[in-house]
Amino acid sequence: MYYEELKTLVTLAEVKNFTKTAEILLMSQPSVSLHIKNLEKEFQTKLFQRSPKYLKITPTGEILYKRARQMITIYEQTKQDILEHHNSIKGKLKIGASFTIGEYILPSLLYDLQKNYPELELHVVIGNTEEIVHSVKLFQVDVGLIEGHTNEKEVSVHAFMQDELFIVSSNDHVLARKSKVTMADLQNQAWVTREIGSGTGQYLNHVIRSNGLKVKSLLTISSNQGIKETLMNGLGLSLLSRSVIERDVQHGNLSIIKLKNHSFTRTLSYIYSPIMQDKKNVITFLDALNAKWPN
Repeated sequence: MYYEELKTLVTLAEVKNFTKTAEILLMSQPSVSLHIKNLEKEFQTKLFQRSPKYLKITPTGEILYKRARQMITIYEQTKQDILEHHNSIKGKLKIGASFTIGEYILPSLLYDLQKNYPELELHVVIGNTEEIVHSVKLFQVDVGLIEGHTNEKEVSVHAFMQDELFIVSSNDHVLARKSKVTMADLQNQAWVTREIGSGTGQYLNHVIRSNGLKVKSLLTISSNQGIKETLMNGLGLSLLSRSVIERDVQHGNLSIIKLKNHSFTRTLSYIYSPIMQDKKNVITFLDALNAKWPN
C-alpha cells in the first residue's frame, strides 16, 4: 500500500499547492512531486493538470482521492483498533459539530468524557451542518453532530435531542415591548440569519417561507455570537436556539419575542459513516451522548 503517497495525494488535492503540501507533511517539494509521479505510474493515469498559474485534479485523480481517503481511514482505524484491543479507551477521537452544538451544547459532554477517559485525545471541528456532513463523508471526523436535515445516503443519521428555538431581539426593539406578538407582527421586519449550509439558517428560512412573511432586509452572519452582537446593537430579529441565547436573556442582553400560538422545535442528530460504527472510541462517545441526553 502506497500509504505515504496516498497521504500526499489527499493533502495536495485539498490545498492545491505543492509548497503548502510539503510544509504540512514536513517534507521537501521534490518529495511531493515524486510521490505523485509514483502514484501516476502505479495507476497509469495523470492525477493533476499543472501550469504555472493553477493546479487542478483530473477526473481519475478525483476517483483516487476519494478512495485514498477511505484507505487511509481504514489503515489508521485498524492501528487504532489494535491499540484499543490491548489498552483502555485512549487514542484520538475526531468530532465534528455544527456551530450551535459545538459552541453551546457539546462542551459539557466533552468535560464528562475528559474526566472519565483522561487518555482519550479529543479533537473537535466546528462548522455549519453542511460542512460537518461533508467532513463525515470524507472521514475527516469520526462522528458528526448536526442541527439541520441531511438526505446524504452515505451517512447514518440518529436523533439525540430536541432543541427549542426562539425569536430574539434587542431589549429596545418595538416587538420586545409587547406582551404577545402575532405572526402578522413579523411582517416587513429586518432579520439577521446564519449562512447557507447552516441548520439554524435553514430553519429560519423555512419559518419565513411557510408563514408567508415579507422580509424588510436580511443580513447574513456565519457566527451565532456575531448575530447576537448585531441584535444587541439594535438591528432586527433572529431565530436562535435556547442554548445560544439562554445566558444573554438571563443577563438582560437580549429579549425573547413572545409569539402567540407558535413554537419552534427541531431535532439534533449525530451522524457517522457506517465504517465507523464499530470503532471503540466512537461507541464510547455515543454511549456518553445518549446517557447525557436520553432520547
